[in-house]
Amino acid sequence: MGINILVVDDEKEIADLIELYLKNENFNVYKFYDAQEALACIHSIKLDLAILDVMMPEIDGFEICRRIREQYHFPVIMLTAKEEEIDKITGLTLGADDYITKPFRPLEVIARVKAQIRRSTKYNHQGILQNDPIIDFSGLILEQKTRKCMLNEKQLSLTPTEFSILWFLCVNRGRVVSSEELFQEVWGEKYYSSNNTVMVHIRHLREKMNDSAENPKFIKTVWGVGYTIEK
Repeated sequence: MGINILVVDDEKEIADLIELYLKNENFNVYKFYDAQEALACIHSIKLDLAILDVMMPEIDGFEICRRIREQYHFPVIMLTAKEEEIDKITGLTLGADDYITKPFRPLEVIARVKAQIRRSTKYNHQGILQNDPIIDFSGLILEQKTRKCMLNEKQLSLTPTEFSILWFLCVNRGRVVSSEELFQEVWGEKYYSSNNTVMVHIRHLREKMNDSAENPKFIKTVWGVGYTIEK
């Protein structure tokens, strides 16, 4: 069957370039220059990942991402031609798992795609795999195999990245996990002090868990250090 990847970009040269490199890695590529056709594909093909351009006419990448997250949990990578941090934050808040700024190196896209596929299908990182694939405490239940999350008997719709963050924090309950460690564990990349990706995902997780940053029940911020979930 292989890995099915959706590519949506109204700039044909960019979409064609990404398609070429993905196919060279033996991925199945569903490429569209138009958002409407891409939305139809989302509901007809079992996708494993989507690469969405932010700036498109009529329906932009943010809206496509929002619609994906209404029903699906596969990873989403956003392509943006802008450097403004607000674009990155908007994409992450809507449920994107990663973003790449144009112009980019094609091999960087391939590396990001492979990282997201690995993270969404299994957890290979040291420290994440445990003998018990289920975490159950204080009304929160995480099932590693299905990536299902229940809170007070209500299922939460988490992206693969959000689940990975929550799982890692739960596995390390009682210990403060630094932003650097969390980023390197979940994203598998070097952390830079100006990177607020972790903060945005934590905020989004809290919103879904109806957890307060000021008086949290689960994810607590240790200022200047990182995050913890207490035992």
